[in-house]
Amino acid sequence: MPLLTDTATGLYHLAVRLAAPFNPKARQWVDGRKGLWQRLEAKREALHGCLWMHCASVGEFEQGRPVLEAIKREHPDLPVLLTFFSPSGYEARKDFPLATHVDYLPLDSAGNAKRLVHLLNPKVALWVKYEFWQHHLKALHNAGVPTFLISAIFRPEQPFFRWYGGAWRNMLACFAQLFVQDERSKELLNGIGVANVTVGGDTRFDRVLAIVKANEDLAPAQAFRASNKGLVLICGSTWPADEDLLLKALANVKDKLRIVVAPHELTTAHLQAVEAGFPKPLVLWSELEGSQGSGLPHGIRTALVDRMGLLARLYRYGDIAYVGGGFGDGIHSLLEAAAWGKPVIFGPRHTKFAEAKGLINAGGGFEVRNAEELRAVLEKLLTDPTARAEASEAAGRYAREYGGATERIVKVIAPSLRASAPIFGAPPWA
Repeated sequence: MPLLTDTATGLYHLAVRLAAPFNPKARQWVDGRKGLWQRLEAKREALHGCLWMHCASVGEFEQGRPVLEAIKREHPDLPVLLTFFSPSGYEARKDFPLATHVDYLPLDSAGNAKRLVHLLNPKVALWVKYEFWQHHLKALHNAGVPTFLISAIFRPEQPFFRWYGGAWRNMLACFAQLFVQDERSKELLNGIGVANVTVGGDTRFDRVLAIVKANEDLAPAQAFRASNKGLVLICGSTWPADEDLLLKALANVKDKLRIVVAPHELTTAHLQAVEAGFPKPLVLWSELEGSQGSGLPHGIRTALVDRMGLLARLYRYGDIAYVGGGFGDGIHSLLEAAAWGKPVIFGPRHTKFAEAKGLINAGGGFEVRNAEELRAVLEKLLTDPTARAEASEAAGRYAREYGGATERIVKVIAPSLRASAPIFGAPPWA
């Protein structure tokens, strides 16, 4: 079975390299790994004995971030290597101040994995949510490095629980402890003989609650909100499918609400499409920044956010949120909006996200499958202040109720930070 996963990994890498000349994302993935070992070797001394945190992309980083921040508060001198699989994660957080070095994950081969562990001699490794790379995990395990999986969630259809999933089950044996989000995940793991499982919760709740507590101002958003009366709809992490849906629904919404659109990808073509389609007058976020909001014309209908990294704070300035991704691979972060007490609307592809069901059950989340359903939800929230207030309170309450995962996880990791001696034997395939 390890041969099967090696073959699949190799085919994936080959496909990315073949696509690189024609696909910007694939090209970024390939180009970003050029010079990787030279960069790591140059940081060898600074990274020796580090905490290594690995994330697939920026969403997983936001889950791991509260744990990393809590550890650094207690161990400010501990070096940190932060790695990403995806270019979007690396580009968004390559300058993260708590990390000694940020880079891409070396490709998953036996040689690369052994070389990286030898170079780093890491004290502890934290892997976030979904990432499973057999050679890197095996190398950490064989070196006796305590490795923790945090904020994971498991589902019956995953390979771990299938007849062909032996290699995947072996990877689970490399973790000192698996922190899962819910009881169902723990039951699934216990059912295949994995006992070192703790229901720690989802650290994203702590992250979004910390953002709300910090309550940082965004002057351009304040200026946009103050420039005209009326409710504000924040459309976050949208894709073209979301934008098409929004335009169809908004065309039939009686109330002339104002709109902030923060697309998931800020390509020139995507921004131009949004600018062409959404209600006018329209202003770019970069224009608001340049003027600090002074002299903003009355009656601006749409603000188009052409900057990254603002969305979690931007939801503060809305009355209702629409979160994109639910008509593609899956919704983006609902919790960023819910933590501010905003009713959250999203598409139907959310079965992998427990918070979607939780928000729906709480009364703060609304699934829509087409433009007519979106129009109906918007009309209800716009015209019924009581319904809007109840949904807002429900969303905020749901986010607050599930905080505390970071503290539970850090308590278990803390002893390994004080002593990095091996705590378990060789993995099953060694």
